[in-house]
Amino acid sequence: MKAEVVKGWPRNNAIRILLKDTDSSQVNAIRRALISDVPKLAITRVNITQGVVENDGQIMESVNVLPDEVLAHRLAMIPIPTFTDDNIYFTENCEECMYKADTEKGCQQCQIIYSLNVQGPASDSEQQTVTVYAEDLTTVSDQKYDILEEHKRIPLTILSKGQYLELYALARMGRGGAHQKWCPVSGVGFRPLQKAVLNKPKKADVLFSLGLKTSDGKDINAKLFGSNKTIDDINHVFDLEKALHQVGPGTGREADFDDAITMETVEGSYVLSYETDGSYDPKTAFNLAMDELASRFDSIASDLDKAFA
Repeated sequence: MKAEVVKGWPRNNAIRILLKDTDSSQVNAIRRALISDVPKLAITRVNITQGVVENDGQIMESVNVLPDEVLAHRLAMIPIPTFTDDNIYFTENCEECMYKADTEKGCQQCQIIYSLNVQGPASDSEQQTVTVYAEDLTTVSDQKYDILEEHKRIPLTILSKGQYLELYALARMGRGGAHQKWCPVSGVGFRPLQKAVLNKPKKADVLFSLGLKTSDGKDINAKLFGSNKTIDDINHVFDLEKALHQVGPGTGREADFDDAITMETVEGSYVLSYETDGSYDPKTAFNLAMDELASRFDSIASDLDKAFA
């Protein structure tokens, strides 16, 4: 199998990868590894302070509009920056914690600690509520694990007058196969590589006359196909496939268009596309998925060798 990033990608956290000399089962294995096997950090335990405190003569109670379980779930789904060069162990593999009871597990080697302390509006304030956001989480362990800028405005809950929220949140390593909060990707899919062929230039004017453009601003017309009347550029093929919906069944243009442009499949090649949640960049997520697959099959090969020894 050969893999290469499609020209113009990644774009922010999204990517398209061309996979050659392979088949759908192998590509699907990569897809499943991205979803279920790539390890990442996620908040998995929350300790919420309970009780009543006094602040400048105002009595504050530890309540909000959400049950604690819902708030904990929202915290769990916040993407936590994860770094491959850090020695953050899985709790079950941590030498300090592996033999401890579950309630006692957790140390600097296997968890990242966040704190949050937000109060509702003052009693004399015109403001009626305060929204608690992901940016209110403060990293106790290391500032490089601060919530990313793109995620800081994720709302968590709302506090009214006389309410406060104080908690500690513990982020630990896990895999998406155990819970969605540990899944670093979304929208994972793949499709066979295709090329577009211009069969009937005159009839294709039904599409060209619509004035459509590709994602990089080029006109969708006969010039896009070049002298060989074929489009091999993956991004343009994707754009053209969307454009063909304008002359497809139900548009009233399909008879005049008469399959003037067709899509032909390239055997043994696929385009894998997905977007990460920001905990990893998309290239790193792909490499980690491949590492997981390689490790799994090495283990299988070792077991087979032992079985037939």
